[in-house]
Amino acid sequence: MMPDFKTNTDLGIYVHWPFCLSKCPYCDFNSHVSETIDHNRWRKALIKELVFLSEHLKYKKLKSIFFGGGTPSLMDPGTVFSIIETIKNIWPESGPIEISLEANPSSIEYKTFSLFRDAGINRISVGVQALNDKDLTFLGREHNKIDAIKALETAHKTFDRVSFDLIYARPQQDLKSWLFELEEALEIAGEHISVYQLTIEKGTAFYSQHKRGLFEMPCNELTGEFYENTIERLTSAGLYNYEISNHAQLGAECQHNMIYWRSEDYLGVGPGAHSRLTSIDGKRYAKRSITAPNAWLQKVENDGHALIEENILGRFEQFAETIIMGLRLKEGVPIKKIHSLTHKTTDQLIGNTTLKTLINEGYLEIDSFSIKATDSGRQRLNGVVSAIIDSIDLSNYR
Repeated sequence: MMPDFKTNTDLGIYVHWPFCLSKCPYCDFNSHVSETIDHNRWRKALIKELVFLSEHLKYKKLKSIFFGGGTPSLMDPGTVFSIIETIKNIWPESGPIEISLEANPSSIEYKTFSLFRDAGINRISVGVQALNDKDLTFLGREHNKIDAIKALETAHKTFDRVSFDLIYARPQQDLKSWLFELEEALEIAGEHISVYQLTIEKGTAFYSQHKRGLFEMPCNELTGEFYENTIERLTSAGLYNYEISNHAQLGAECQHNMIYWRSEDYLGVGPGAHSRLTSIDGKRYAKRSITAPNAWLQKVENDGHALIEENILGRFEQFAETIIMGLRLKEGVPIKKIHSLTHKTTDQLIGNTTLKTLINEGYLEIDSFSIKATDSGRQRLNGVVSAIIDSIDLSNYR
């Protein structure tokens, strides 16, 4: 028997496009290079899975749509239009909705920005990653600095809302050169910018190259300086650090990503897409689709969906996920949510030996409204999160 999702809570929709022109050596996302793509077939399949998965969610209210990947700016704009129209026909909107699309700055993509605007996109996120050609080549990007600048100029002329990504703490990068690059970025920035520290992930080309000693990463002390100076400079420019890697003007935060960080409800469509959905009786469902693009496509065409995993998250799993995601935010996690998941009062939390240590060391703050990591704590977030999760005994709720 299907769970009852007849609630009018907000819902975000994520659409995954798994294809790229090339695979970046640092990327561990579900992205693939394909010489031929049947866009008509993929359009039909994405809409088919969307309609199937929406069947028990029609009472929710639409908050946002996000086209991610992969490189969704390689999609046929007509496919984007059809998906947006399908979504809007299924769900009423909770208000003006944010509709984002990720794009790369290569000329083959930014020349189609106006077509995506006409298809319904109102926010674009451009994967710049670096503003010098040497590092762009090292990062395996298909564009150069001039392409990046032209793409952002086009984006600002085309969309009201524009964001772009940069990667810092690259091999042989020093703080002076990064701050100079950041100044260049601020000259072309708008309301939002995302800055990510380069990390070496298993399964990527960089992982094997780094293991063979082909390049060295900056030391922890230097990456800490990168992080602190980045926050200081972007904040002084009016882009506050609302999430550990994201900076925005007040009111310009990415509303779709806030759904993830606040552990709200979202539906994922496409290869490897995840969903988190709350039923009317309070159960939290975690769902995931087949990852491999061709297998996903065939499964959807045959069965209407490609779900391979559906679990009910216990209270412990919900608490862990809430802490992992929520402490990334400057606002932290509402204390009421922690109370409901742990059945512990604020005094009991503050009295916890581990949490008391984190508070005393300046990594964590707890009051009657929220539990949040300080700037120093967010710089060491993995350790802070692990310590919190390990210290709260929810063994009866696993």
